[in-house]
Amino acid sequence: MTIDDTRLQWLTYMKAQKRCSPRTLEAYGHAFGLYLAHLKRTLGSEIDLNDLTHLTSVDIRGWMAHLRSKDPPLSPRSLAQHLSAIKSFHSYLDLHLGMSSPQVALMRGPRLKATLPRPLNEDQALGLMQEAVLDADKTEWEAARDQAVYLLLYGCGLRISEALSLRIKDTPLTDSLRIVGKGNKTRLVPVLDEVRAAIETYKGLQPFNLSADDELFRAKRGGPLSPRHVQASVQHMRSRLGLSDRATPHALRHSYATHLLGSGADLRSIQELLGHVSLSTTQKYTQVDAERLLSAYAAAHPKG
Repeated sequence: MTIDDTRLQWLTYMKAQKRCSPRTLEAYGHAFGLYLAHLKRTLGSEIDLNDLTHLTSVDIRGWMAHLRSKDPPLSPRSLAQHLSAIKSFHSYLDLHLGMSSPQVALMRGPRLKATLPRPLNEDQALGLMQEAVLDADKTEWEAARDQAVYLLLYGCGLRISEALSLRIKDTPLTDSLRIVGKGNKTRLVPVLDEVRAAIETYKGLQPFNLSADDELFRAKRGGPLSPRHVQASVQHMRSRLGLSDRATPHALRHSYATHLLGSGADLRSIQELLGHVSLSTTQKYTQVDAERLLSAYAAAHPKG
């Protein structure tokens, strides 16, 4: 069996058994390509699976140093993601082919600085929703479309990919929406009246003849709307409103969680609404909310 054969089997396994998303599979495949190219340069162009099982920590450190020396160099987080992909491949070799690589398994990635979500405050989030329909640079249906997408991100806590995966047959929305998120994890999220109304307004204005299986949100020329367009749209809106660069589409999802927590929602409920597998991921929002409360206290208390 060749390395390429094993690579395909590994990615198929990650998709079918680990339920990795297409973006994760693409990232893993890209990381493995860079890894293999480096090994061919350092060990010789003709390498096989047996060579991969005899790698030492020196070989792995050399590969990581090579990634750091790229122009531009990989960030510590990207480097950790590359190492995670390679460890996953070698774990597959060990589990399914009996070819262990203990030196790879023991490698530790770079230390990552803990980062907190960066939500918008309520006025900023609502301002972004309202500003979307006032954009004179867009047609009426495009402005309605952008507002509907923003409301799905902020009003339902969806990821961009989840919002853009909605199809015509999913509408009109009911009181709840079934979402298939990361790892094919299914969750139900409540849908506000404002969100339903915005989507129906957009549907009534959009100019295309769409079938039930077509994606709901369309680009200017009629193709499916891309995540990049949503990112560019929010970037344009934040410049109009004078917001910082923390105003991103994903920040609307963070804002959804943070504002729910600040209004008394419990952590377990927010975990379910966001589709987080681990509660520790959701717990980051408690730190954000605590920082907000301390900041308000410092600003308002006479001795703050």
